Amino acid sequence: MTETTEKQRQGIQSIEVGTRLLRALAAHGRPMMLRDLAKNAGMPAAKAHRYLVSFMRMGLVEQDGNTGRYDLGSFSLELGLASLSRLDPVRLGTPILDDLCERIGETVALAMLGNHGATIVRWVEAGGPITVTLRTGTVLPLTNSATGRAFVAYCRSPFLKKLLERELRAAADMAGATVTALVRELEPIISEIRLHGIARASNSLTPGINGFSAPVFDHTGHMVAAITSLGSVGNFDTEWNSPLALAIKESARALSLRLGYSETEQAPPPSILASIAR
Repeated sequence: MTETTEKQRQGIQSIEVGTRLLRALAAHGRPMMLRDLAKNAGMPAAKAHRYLVSFMRMGLVEQDGNTGRYDLGSFSLELGLASLSRLDPVRLGTPILDDLCERIGETVALAMLGNHGATIVRWVEAGGPITVTLRTGTVLPLTNSATGRAFVAYCRSPFLKKLLERELRAAADMAGATVTALVRELEPIISEIRLHGIARASNSLTPGINGFSAPVFDHTGHMVAAITSLGSVGNFDTEWNSPLALAIKESARALSLRLGYSETEQAPPPSILASIAR
């Protein structure tokens, strides 16, 4: 490493040290006393106090006048919101999809809710003797694809509800059945998906093709995307706890965390299927 490169990498150590206080506040999740904050940041209380005075002047930290406890300030909130607004599931998901495809050796994709339904926005083809047709812009059905079922199980969009009702009515007319009957058939499938945290489909969309799809959540706890993988029957293990399923769930979790999702979020609300008119 050259001397010039080394100088370029040099920073301001005091800023790096002080940031430990901000990290401690963020990790704790609620206001802290000076002694506890200093301990968590690994520095003496007197030193921590000097940093906190400067941080309060900048709006990064605020202090409750009654309790004396410190918390993140308004400028920290502005920075956080600005960062969240820049989070792009497609951009952040691309390296995760590449890694997943390499790990499991199957075609993988990222889907989001578009104007016509669950839409593939990014895909990585595994190659091999059997090619799974999955292209950007492909819209997958909500009731008989793993991707669509994942959205039905976890997404609470009013627009999704309209799309699902439309699809169910069309399917009922074609089968000579009622929407109520189709909903009752779908309910145990959705319940099982929510139990295992991942959706699956076998031979239901394309003969000879199995699929898994795991939900991706943002910082508000709302489902914003799904990570899907498809493969040929016989080579694609659809057991709920198979290494394949666990790898897909792990990738979806990794993307959710990148989007600011907190794993302490409460359980998701009932699936949108519960609100479909019978």
